[in-house]
Amino acid sequence: MTRAARVIDADQLDLAQYVRPGDTVAWGQCGAEPLALTTRLMAQRHAIARQAKSGGRFRVFVGATWSDALDPACADVVDFAGYGGAGANRALERAGLLDILPCHYSQFRETLTRGPNRVDVLLLQVAPADEAGRYSLSVAHEYLVPLIDSARVVIAEVNAAAPWTHGERVLVSHDFDALIHTERMPLEAPLTLAGDVEARIATHVAGLIEDGSTLQLGLGALPETIAARLHDRRDLGVHTGAFGDALADLTEAGVVTNARKTRDAGVSIAGTLMGTRRAYRFAHRNAQAQFRSTAYTHDIDVLGSLDRFVAINSALEVDLTGQVNAEVAAGRYVGAVGGALDFMRGAARSRGGMAIVALASSTRHGSRIVARLNGPVSTPRSDAAIIVTEHGVADLRGLTLAQRVARMLEIAPPEQREALAAAHHAQRETVAA
Repeated sequence: MTRAARVIDADQLDLAQYVRPGDTVAWGQCGAEPLALTTRLMAQRHAIARQAKSGGRFRVFVGATWSDALDPACADVVDFAGYGGAGANRALERAGLLDILPCHYSQFRETLTRGPNRVDVLLLQVAPADEAGRYSLSVAHEYLVPLIDSARVVIAEVNAAAPWTHGERVLVSHDFDALIHTERMPLEAPLTLAGDVEARIATHVAGLIEDGSTLQLGLGALPETIAARLHDRRDLGVHTGAFGDALADLTEAGVVTNARKTRDAGVSIAGTLMGTRRAYRFAHRNAQAQFRSTAYTHDIDVLGSLDRFVAINSALEVDLTGQVNAEVAAGRYVGAVGGALDFMRGAARSRGGMAIVALASSTRHGSRIVARLNGPVSTPRSDAAIIVTEHGVADLRGLTLAQRVARMLEIAPPEQREALAAAHHAQRETVAA
């Protein structure tokens, strides 16, 4: 689609000229959020709503959020939807203002380009054009790529401090309806500290990873801690949703070479950067790290073609038969369906691949290894994985239900094992009755 790009002073941008009541507006998540645009969108929300004679509402679709641009007070004219409750989205969820779209990452292209969740207005953060006039999508490709062509309006914040990254899509001026120019450090991942439990889990997980494996890592302190245990490995590869500081460290240390990858050899593939300025500096004009849309990073045929593909994700709780809840804790939607099951199924199809779910066995609220899930089944037990806690490894692949229960009890909190076994037995008797 050819557009007529207008360069506008950031202070003069009137988003009511582009956003209509009834529209759905979306942007990149975490560090990819075009903060100058999202804060202006919320500040001008009433002007947008007044375009309808009796006042109108519009909708925003948000990924994981690191900013405070989306105050619950904005719900006076804005409806909020998102695929999960991570980061600052929790304030919206606690206020009952976040409508959850329980969608696999692999489904985003279809979900956000057609039907009731079609995105009308896309807000982007891009890196300045290079000498050939090509703007980079910078921090994120993932679900943004298909929206560039399907959205009615595309507006970009050209951020002089954003890294220029290599990817499947570059943009030129006629891809935009309007541009503003800024210079600010992209939002950075919040500091998360790992403790002794995370260190013990990481040691168990690292022991499963062989030289030449291709890694997918989830988010948070635990994946970073796992990566820190891999500095003695050789020729690791990367095909992941999020590329962060730890993977940049492994690449610069010569551990990640991508030399043995059976697809995209020599190159780390990711959907987005989720880290600090350390990861941003690494990725800037670095052809060793390349970015792709979700349709590629989470495609099961792509994942299955990667030999020794190791998917490492977490969970809120796992039951004794291997069912995983990654969405709801204590009745609150704090997680997401996300891409975990996409990656786990890809790992199951990969020659020599494995899917790992790593989590602490308990929190101050109780055991996370449970007889019955307290939330939805995000991953069914038919997609059996290797479950890892600080107490050890339970490989559930190929096991019967009784065998799984025995293995899961071995990695549950020791003080909870007898009660868990009794609860499971009582549950079976209730079903039998």
